[in-house]
Amino acid sequence: MRVDYREVFDICIKSRDPSLKLEGLVFAQGRLSPGHSVLPILAAKQSSLEAGIGGEDRVAEVLRKVSFSFAHHIFHDLSPASSESFQMDTFTLSPWFGLVLEVKNIGGTLEFRDHPAQLIRTREDGHKDGFESPVVQLKRNCELMIDWLMYHGLQLPIYGAVVLAYPKQIVAVPPAKTKLLFPNMISTFINSIPRQEMKLDTTAFQGLSDELLKSHRSYIPKPICESYKLPFTDFQKGPRCVMCGRIGMVKLPRTWVCPFCKTKDHLAHEQALREWFLIFKRSITNRECREFLGVEDIHVAKRILKSMNWESEGTFRNRSYIMDLKNKQD
Repeated sequence: MRVDYREVFDICIKSRDPSLKLEGLVFAQGRLSPGHSVLPILAAKQSSLEAGIGGEDRVAEVLRKVSFSFAHHIFHDLSPASSESFQMDTFTLSPWFGLVLEVKNIGGTLEFRDHPAQLIRTREDGHKDGFESPVVQLKRNCELMIDWLMYHGLQLPIYGAVVLAYPKQIVAVPPAKTKLLFPNMISTFINSIPRQEMKLDTTAFQGLSDELLKSHRSYIPKPICESYKLPFTDFQKGPRCVMCGRIGMVKLPRTWVCPFCKTKDHLAHEQALREWFLIFKRSITNRECREFLGVEDIHVAKRILKSMNWESEGTFRNRSYIMDLKNKQD
């Protein structure tokens, strides 16, 4: 988990987690042959994710520059541990209320429909695309946040709004009962929320912020092969050179060397194994490690895996290792 600040007067308590899903998509495309049929699908998904992240970053930047006259804490990309998983793009907490923001960055002309609940986007060429309604997502997140607070013995008014990241997004039909904002309208909306009765004193306010941060669970996506039903054999194997970006570094005693640009990197296996967990599967055996890294010696592979200090299960030939993707390996 990445935390921006933790001092008494901090406002931004949590920044957005790096996207493991995006990381996996980028790495997967780099290991597929140029003409592979799934490449356009992965590239489109990458573009969509990057647009969403860009929208969330835009809102975070706006909130960073805004000054409010009352105590508040801001959490970006917050997923409190609960019986039902949920993720809030931005959550603002104050002693009077909580505010959930659902951020969207979808170009074209937008129509928010209620029956059934759906977001329709019309492109410039007239083509229409359907998306899950952000109004439904927002309502669900608000309800789950209220449930989370009740479980912790707290009651706090929870408000919500859908935010369109950029004014270039054209709204033909706005949602009937949900507040729709552009980033420059967020501060005015927050200031308009009633603050007649303080629900949390200073100690409870700080304690709730700490509990939210402690409760956060990073999103771990399915490996690319599992999500897109791709066989391992479709992907190029071997460590990636940090200098030229080519795949296929060769193991030498105590280091790796790139056969193309001759760069040496004694930790090349660490990034390669991270790519394994994002692309292929959530565990790795000694045999799989040797096949993926291009290492023949079973003892060399064992030393590599043990050096990573990962959790393991099973014994001897059945032993597999599991990486904690929540903490990037240094």
